[in-house]
Amino acid sequence: MKKRRLGGAAVAFGVVLAVTGLPAQASAGNRTADARAALPLGPADLAETRTTQTLQPGVTLTRIVRGAVDPAHHWTVEASIPGGDTSPDPDAPPTTLKDKASADELAAELRGDGFDARAEQVTTPRTTDYAGGTLGWRVRIGSFTSQSAAATERIRVINAGYRGSVTYTGWDGATTDRGPWRLDVLTIDPRTFRGTLDAAYGPDIENRETVSALAGDAGAVAAVNAGFFVLDPRSGAPGDPAGVGVFDGRLLSEPVSGRPGLVVRDGGRSAQITRLTWEGRVTARGTALTLDGVNRVPGLIRNCGGSEGDSPTSLPLHDVTCTNPDQLVAFTQEYGASTPQGEGVEAVLDSRGRVLELRSVRGGPLPSGGSSLQATGRQVAALTALARPGERLRVETALRDDQGRRVTPSPGTDIVNAGPELVRDGRLHVTPATDGMVHPDDPSWYYGWVHKRNPRTLAGTDAAGRTVLVTADGRSTASLGLSITESAKVARSLGLRDAANLDGGGSTTMVANGQVINDPSDAVGERPVGDALLILPRRR
Repeated sequence: MKKRRLGGAAVAFGVVLAVTGLPAQASAGNRTADARAALPLGPADLAETRTTQTLQPGVTLTRIVRGAVDPAHHWTVEASIPGGDTSPDPDAPPTTLKDKASADELAAELRGDGFDARAEQVTTPRTTDYAGGTLGWRVRIGSFTSQSAAATERIRVINAGYRGSVTYTGWDGATTDRGPWRLDVLTIDPRTFRGTLDAAYGPDIENRETVSALAGDAGAVAAVNAGFFVLDPRSGAPGDPAGVGVFDGRLLSEPVSGRPGLVVRDGGRSAQITRLTWEGRVTARGTALTLDGVNRVPGLIRNCGGSEGDSPTSLPLHDVTCTNPDQLVAFTQEYGASTPQGEGVEAVLDSRGRVLELRSVRGGPLPSGGSSLQATGRQVAALTALARPGERLRVETALRDDQGRRVTPSPGTDIVNAGPELVRDGRLHVTPATDGMVHPDDPSWYYGWVHKRNPRTLAGTDAAGRTVLVTADGRSTASLGLSITESAKVARSLGLRDAANLDGGGSTTMVANGQVINDPSDAVGERPVGDALLILPRRR
């Protein structure tokens, strides 16, 4: 796929609306995505501007800026145990929370070594499925007016034998903070929209592409990043969706069991948030084998939520790679130039599902129009017995919603993975525990990923049937970002009846008219992602 380099200049906006001092909450159920109620962020008296332009018939882009730099915010050093800075995942939070006694002890030790240290209690809001309350205590060192001054103090902390990271107090999530926040909102109105909303993953599943490259190659008018994906090669193939992926009606990645997906039907004429499970099997001669996955490295289940026998759990567990030595995984042409290599066996199939060969070592190219099945561990013998040369194998997969009903995607249907849920039927419905964002015995993970403010990408639908895609910049002083709870409140305030969180952090990207219009938070700039949602113009 040819890539186009796209510039980063700001997009010119049209109508400007100032919203100052309006109530932060309004009644649910009668708002639409261009509602003029102020965002529920900070005090009600904050200045807020909304600037809107029409990108094409049925598609509007609104930038919302709320508040200004809060003089009460400062830079500080947050003491931590090893784990965050050395993680291959740049979004992985440091391990920072302890019990009160441990935090007090560390703070006293730091003060004894000449540092201005303090222990602070961290409490988090209740959600639909999580009690909230005290997460733990953190230890912070000093208050600085600049990031560079805090970085200098961090070096002193490290040289004294401790670990720590530089953080900004505006990212903590206090309800009294005065900002600033910057959001971009794409609204697609099916009544006048004549283009297509499409999910795209690039030339293959196993590699990553930037949102701007995906948008440029497709000629998209606008685009946002979409679902979670594998980043670390030790967790699978970088770029592989870490959850459900349906493209043009074809299941190319299995769900994290029970987690939500954004279902886009009829090219964007309708959308919904649906929780999904799946089942798959391979049959021949009256014998059936259960499939464990589609288009992923056997034995590695990113975000978990797989099947019985997975370690440490078969339930969803976000940003964790579960393992299982005994797996059967199907591969399609879309995976990449070559299937994953490793011990086990691979049955290579032609376009009609007939076995062409058995590879005694997994991995290699697929024939034109063909596919394959890879088995590891105890599944090797089962697949070897079933996959006789010339035998036709039938590979079947089925998606089901949370009511157990079969979901049959049409060729015009795309599904990207999401989580947690944020809004259901116009009410706050925040589900971090259900979706694996509560890590047992590790409150620091929840603190960094759910509780603190980060860049976020949100998706949902409003009462008028419009699809709404939102990015919120974060990890900067120019835009604080959103906690998961704030994300839900923002989605509801924008009139969304149903909404879910997509991938965020350094992945959060919005493109409009060939330009990246937000400020991706990775130090190196725009991050390559697994897939994106593209708004395409009307085909002539």
